[in-house]
Amino acid sequence: MALFLFLVLVAVVLGIIGVAASGLGYLLVIGIAVFVVALAFAAIRVSRRSVRRPSR
Repeated sequence: MALFLFLVLVAVVLGIIGVAASGLGYLLVIGIAVFVVALAFAAIRVSRRSVRRPSR
């Protein structure tokens, strides 16, 4: 969970810098890519937890 939050924070910071600074639009693209990776990471973790069923 900490890794997910860190990736989201990095994505937001890169996005803000990319929008605010002229000529650094590539940081916005990198921020969006990091955010997509964070969402994929979270989706994989959630799907792994829902597949496991406790054995009796």
